[in-house]
Amino acid sequence: MGRAKDAVAGGALHPGVRRRELWSWAMYDFANSGYTTVVLTTVFNAYFVGVVAAGHTWGTLALTAALSTSYLIVMLSMPSLGARADARAGHRRLLFTSTVGCVLATAVLATVGPGAIAWGLFWLAASNVFYCVGESTVASFLPSLARPESMGRVSGWGWSFGYFGGMLALGLALWVASTAGARGLSASDYVPWIMLLTSVLFALAALPSFVWLREPKHMQAAPPAQPVFAQLRAAWQETRRDFPDFQRLLLCIACYQAGITVVITLSAVYATEVMGFDMQHTMLLVFLVNIAAAAGAFAFGYVQDRIGHKRALAITLVGWIVMVLLASATQTLAVFWLAAALAGLCMGTSQSAGRAMVGVLAPVHRPAEFFALWTFAVQLAAVVGPLTYGVLVWLTGGNHRVALLATGVFFMLGLWILAGLDFTRGQRDRDAGNQAVAFVRVK
Repeated sequence: MGRAKDAVAGGALHPGVRRRELWSWAMYDFANSGYTTVVLTTVFNAYFVGVVAAGHTWGTLALTAALSTSYLIVMLSMPSLGARADARAGHRRLLFTSTVGCVLATAVLATVGPGAIAWGLFWLAASNVFYCVGESTVASFLPSLARPESMGRVSGWGWSFGYFGGMLALGLALWVASTAGARGLSASDYVPWIMLLTSVLFALAALPSFVWLREPKHMQAAPPAQPVFAQLRAAWQETRRDFPDFQRLLLCIACYQAGITVVITLSAVYATEVMGFDMQHTMLLVFLVNIAAAAGAFAFGYVQDRIGHKRALAITLVGWIVMVLLASATQTLAVFWLAAALAGLCMGTSQSAGRAMVGVLAPVHRPAEFFALWTFAVQLAAVVGPLTYGVLVWLTGGNHRVALLATGVFFMLGLWILAGLDFTRGQRDRDAGNQAVAFVRVK
């Protein structure tokens, strides 16, 4: 049985890559998913709006503005950080630094109490900056682990495994909240303990990545010498000239990720403010979403490799549009739970599919730099999506349904841009870029 598993994994991985290394890479998805699930999706965001900023109608807007600022910082800094990691073989060092930063900042969130609005927003933004840098960096290891034809399933393995990390963190948080609630304690009493628990779990689960995950092999180039904006402009011009389909993929990702970020960041707020969920029911809701997302990411990774990346992503975007229509229109809990399950399926598949497509189209000698461009697109979406939602809620006097319905436009735009992407041509452009570098190296 073990040999059969080795054969399956070996057929998907590059020669010399051991299953232990793949597992340690996936463990980082397991580790950081606890942060996103507990801090960004379920507990801290709802706690901030309902307790820390209680009584302020602009609480949701303040939350989304702080997160958008953090995404803007990552968007402007990650291309330079990624290029330097490629040039200096510094992927492991950047991953370690960002992990330590996120763990410490999450622990500081335990000190945020009622009324500490500025303090809470600062450390929430700081923790999210470190998280996003780590997420982009660990994704850049994917091309050195998986063969191009297996990128979908390997990405799906990591992403689905990550959701189990989110469920573990959420399950522990639910246990803390239930125990505290039975003793008559309020959210301001038990949420700090949940933040500390989440930071410790992140640190422990990330350890295998620093023990067994090796530095990607690539051709080292000179580190970037241009200012951030000049480098971004040069990178954008290069993709338009040499990798036009990769650029179209970035635009597609920027659109649909705007909608996904809204769901990740504000689903708990929507559940409490519109559907009347308490903290425990909100955690159960997100638990269901994580189960569906894990199943979707794992199973759909195989489907993606079989039917093609573009078609697989198109199916998930249609699913997102259906989910938005259901969730924004329903008045019944049963339909809302159904929409949540559909959101989970689409979340796991679309995020894993996007990462796999970037891995396939990225030149082999510049993984971190091209995954940094992916991060740029994702962070641009994260700036626009939640901020748009927050502004709409504020302008409509607290109407979350209108804001959620408007989110569907992001998925429709992504589907429209995806229709013009030629994935086969994108692979030819990637191969041409690889051959050009090989020619220069031989010469």
